[in-house]
Amino acid sequence: MTAIKKQKPVTIEPTVDAALAKTFGMTADEYQLVLDILGRTPTYTELGVFSVMWSEHCSYKSSRIHLKKLPTKGKCVIQGPGEGAGVIDIGDGQAALFKMESHNHPSYIEPYQGAATGVGGIMRDVFTMGGRPIANLNALRFGEPSHPKTKTLVKGVVAGISGYGNSTGVPTVGGETNFHKSFNGNNLVNAMCVGLAEQDAIYYARGAGVGQPIVYVGSKTGRDGIHGATMASAEFVDGAEDNRPTVQVGDPFTEKLLIEACLELMQSNTIISIQDMGAAGLTSSAVEIASKGEIGVVLNLDDVPQREQGMVPYEIMLSESQERMLMILKPGSEDIARKIIEKWDLDFAVIGYTTDDKRLKLNMYGEEWCDIPVPPLVDQSPLYDRPHVAPTKAAAINDESFPLANNDAVAALKKLMACPDLASKRWIWEQYDSLVMGETIFSPGIAKTQALKAGDAALVKIPNKAKALAMTSDVTPRYVHADPFEGGKQAVCETWRNITATGATPLAITNNLNFGNPEKPEIMGQIVTSLEGIAAACIALDYPIVSGNVSLYNETSGTAIQPTPTIGGVGLIADYKQAVGLGFVAEGDTILVIGATIGHLGQSLYLRELYHKEEGTVPPTDLLAERANGDFVRENIIGGSITACHDVSDGGLLVAIAEMAMAGQIGASVDCAGTNRAAFWFGEDQSRYVVTTKTPEHILSAANAAGIPVQKIGTTGGKSISVDGTSVSVADLTAINEEWLPNYMA
Repeated sequence: MTAIKKQKPVTIEPTVDAALAKTFGMTADEYQLVLDILGRTPTYTELGVFSVMWSEHCSYKSSRIHLKKLPTKGKCVIQGPGEGAGVIDIGDGQAALFKMESHNHPSYIEPYQGAATGVGGIMRDVFTMGGRPIANLNALRFGEPSHPKTKTLVKGVVAGISGYGNSTGVPTVGGETNFHKSFNGNNLVNAMCVGLAEQDAIYYARGAGVGQPIVYVGSKTGRDGIHGATMASAEFVDGAEDNRPTVQVGDPFTEKLLIEACLELMQSNTIISIQDMGAAGLTSSAVEIASKGEIGVVLNLDDVPQREQGMVPYEIMLSESQERMLMILKPGSEDIARKIIEKWDLDFAVIGYTTDDKRLKLNMYGEEWCDIPVPPLVDQSPLYDRPHVAPTKAAAINDESFPLANNDAVAALKKLMACPDLASKRWIWEQYDSLVMGETIFSPGIAKTQALKAGDAALVKIPNKAKALAMTSDVTPRYVHADPFEGGKQAVCETWRNITATGATPLAITNNLNFGNPEKPEIMGQIVTSLEGIAAACIALDYPIVSGNVSLYNETSGTAIQPTPTIGGVGLIADYKQAVGLGFVAEGDTILVIGATIGHLGQSLYLRELYHKEEGTVPPTDLLAERANGDFVRENIIGGSITACHDVSDGGLLVAIAEMAMAGQIGASVDCAGTNRAAFWFGEDQSRYVVTTKTPEHILSAANAAGIPVQKIGTTGGKSISVDGTSVSVADLTAINEEWLPNYMA
């Protein structure tokens, strides 16, 4: 039977010139470079290919020069940045794969699909490399609650995350949610996925050779998400909702099929190279495979499975339709692969082949639409050392000027526990399935029952092993805004503390760098300086960066977000039964503070919520003390001396104690050990942990011998938290903490 030739649609493509290139996000100099590379005017399709590959979202042209300064190697690192996900050694021939990525702009335009496809995309980064996803996390930032759009964004984003993650059968085990006016016009949705693989069964985008079939697998291609990468590389203006056509549409049930199909196909030993069709779709996946293999590719776009009629190469190459993969197969294995993929009811098509000419060639409707050299798409992509100025650090404050009203620490505690940042996020995480797969040890929040512990980091057991992975995501944007260097250090250290507080050893991190417009010297200064802080902390803690994502132009009508370099950390504990949660476990345990409490109220939630001021210097992080204190705490958790552990972060020491009491539904009696009660209880000094123990003399003696600062401040017991003689019941405090978000969303 003779194949029916597809009819070329009647289309009128716009004239390709510098003006059109500008609408694609290219500068005049960048367009001139395209002309120089090709020696001619590009076709409309070729201009589209260049524009997405050279977009900020794909090329990191403003940050690449500075990202090279980050430490990416370590004794546990198998694969650092440059592939779909980072890979670390977790022993027994196994590897953990993980990465975090943003879906900020799409989630502001269309909250449900923007967030859902962010979850789907980050999972594909993991299972494309052969890792089975075992856990998802997310870090969410929304505008002030009074803003008219905030509630809609919260509702849509949370529904998108839960709708997609729950349907794929991957547990969502942790994250964070904060509110601030700087995110009014540009919320942040950062999605993280952790997967598990055997070290000898990891797949990469590199490795393809000449004369090999190129295969398309997954869903059909539509017109959704065209120029999504370009949209994510520009500021918003009022009326951003008009960008809805650039937001992808996800199907979690297809994603689940794709996970199983790809993992089964990998077992068939037919795949040479594989790449997710993420940002920039078929363009980026084809170019990346060609670039890493130093080969060329010819794609016959007539053969690409399409769900819409009359599509042209420009649309097919730039579509960001979800749940799609590009693979290079071993020649002759196509039929084996086809049977596996079609068994899972997914599309399978051989759409091209590899060549030795290092060119990207696109054919459709009997014509050639694109013929461009691959190396310049990567090697000559713009690289800018943008002008930057040293950030202006916030001025110091006098802590004595912000005393406790009526000298009442409990009243201040109640107000803090009801504020949006500290209020329980149960309304959010109860929409997520955190227990599917049956390996979750620590829940993402304080559960209504004690069937699961709450921990500073999520804890997920490795199937058929005693060991477990600890994972968390953290950053304090107000710190980074006030002092990008100290704020960058603190973000890394907080993930290190959260993992350590469970008893696990921190191994490596991923990052998601969310900033405003890098063309503004003050914003570029935030980026450069925070990266210096991140690098310093990673080096001091032997905590390398193995993957990451950069999201810039997070501004609306010229107003930038607070700089938010989110850090996702992963650690390992040899026996999950040795891990401790944050909740008090028994009455009569001694409460100790590990780490020095000086009393630093600058940039604290206390200052913001009780005095309505965002002022002061950032609490400094002493990296030597950070490591020493953490190593001491971890050693005593594994040794069995510590019964509960919680790091001191937002809200300070008394908030940490209150959270431990609520998690265990056991009270405590504590007394101030400083001269300034407000600063002692609510200062946010770094590198501190609150621990409980049945053997305080052992810990006090060991800490003194090691030069570790330690203070005894109280004892667990009863149904109330008594602070310097004033008390509040744990039940009342829990109610205060629980009621804000559901009342707000209602």
